[in-house]
Amino acid sequence: MDDHPRDERRDMSLSIRNQLPGTVMAVSAGPAMAAVRIRLDSGEEITSAVTADAVTELGIFPGGAVSALVKASEVALATSRVKGLSIRNQLPGTVVSVTPGTAMAAVRLRLDGGQDLTAAVTEEAREELGLAVGGSAVALVKATAISLSTD
Repeated sequence: MDDHPRDERRDMSLSIRNQLPGTVMAVSAGPAMAAVRIRLDSGEEITSAVTADAVTELGIFPGGAVSALVKASEVALATSRVKGLSIRNQLPGTVVSVTPGTAMAAVRLRLDGGQDLTAAVTEEAREELGLAVGGSAVALVKATAISLSTD
């Protein structure tokens, strides 16, 4: 017999390091997908694209609390804001740590609002962009790469 009925909620640990709390500013729902505009607790605004079913099932509404979840591998970095790009979530910050690797590097940014965001980028890209502690960078995240959590 299952000790955890399917309708009972369980605490969940996640491997996703980027868990950014915020407040829902607006929800634009269509028949299949919804755009959810969020003001992070640090002040930045981002948009997440999730299914309309997820909005209903999670009880997402303007004024409600959510956490934006982003895998480090879904975060691209640039040395400045990028124009002429469909990615609207562009979060400026300062590099606070770099963990180099043979092929990949983990780069942690302190966003201008104070929250940290980690990106996994190739070592080649890190070197080419000159990403180093104390330098400026902009995190780029597609709306479809941002999952939402409520609790």
